[in-house]
Amino acid sequence: MTETTNDIARVDLGFTPTPLHPLDRLTSALGGPRLWIKRDDCTGLATGGNKTRKLEFLMGDALAQRADTIVTYGAVQSNHARQTAAACARLGLECHLVLSRRVTWKHPEYESGGNVLLDQLLGAQLHIVEPADVEARSRALIEALTARGRRCYTVPTGGSNSIGALGYVRCAEEIAEQGNTLGFQPDLIVHATSSGGTQAGLIAGVARARLDCDVVGINVYDTDHAHLERRIGRLVEETLKRVGVPSEDAPATRIVHDYLGEDYGIPTRQTIDAIKSLARTEGIICDPVYSGKALGGLFEMLKTKRLASYRNVIFVHTGGVASLPVYRAAF
Repeated sequence: MTETTNDIARVDLGFTPTPLHPLDRLTSALGGPRLWIKRDDCTGLATGGNKTRKLEFLMGDALAQRADTIVTYGAVQSNHARQTAAACARLGLECHLVLSRRVTWKHPEYESGGNVLLDQLLGAQLHIVEPADVEARSRALIEALTARGRRCYTVPTGGSNSIGALGYVRCAEEIAEQGNTLGFQPDLIVHATSSGGTQAGLIAGVARARLDCDVVGINVYDTDHAHLERRIGRLVEETLKRVGVPSEDAPATRIVHDYLGEDYGIPTRQTIDAIKSLARTEGIICDPVYSGKALGGLFEMLKTKRLASYRNVIFVHTGGVASLPVYRAAF
């Protein structure tokens, strides 16, 4: 059930390795480098997604500390919250989700459908609050739980600290092994970046696997670009240190901000077009908040020849389709 990586216990929660396969029809339609997709929407935990990999290490750490209650954070339609609720259900832990009204998207079922419905089915206790109240409500919740005798473990937003990022160190090592098996060398990995754990783990994992490969995160979260870059930069350094890789051996931290649009959780025209294109050429569905927005950015970079120097580009599908019903109007 558990294994140890860098002194952090890992709980086996997901279906890994996830598939890596070519997008031949999409490559033909777009031209340019050969496109591949890493199907981390297929990790299996309550419809899957990238947070499962992070939670394997975070839950391992929680169990090692004998926690019986998990508290974590996210927006109302958080994919991370849904996967955390599923992990807690599987491990028999009490789960509290502090969900912020961070997104301005309007839909009559935004606070009851999609991921929220799954959170409730999974037995999590939901605390929906205004963004300004998250810190105070979280502190009061943990104090109340502790007073009841619960042993709380706090999982950061998106599962993104250097412990959670170990999940994407493992993912990068999977990619290296799968590339060898499939007979190709990936030279670029593209993914949605927000809380930063996926990007930090991929950078550290690419370095540890000695892959000659760039990693580009497409900002889908923060309008304050400098703040996002500082936060992810710190997390990259912490993750590299945890896995014992010198900073100079790692690829540069590259974040593209051009495709965020109005704000987090608000799909752009590029987002919707990319989701439809992938669905209609490859039969694969993306969400409009994370992977779909990053995919739209990838398409634009291909069309403008920004990626002309690459031969094999892997897009990491980080999941999130559970939110699609509350974004019906966008389509």
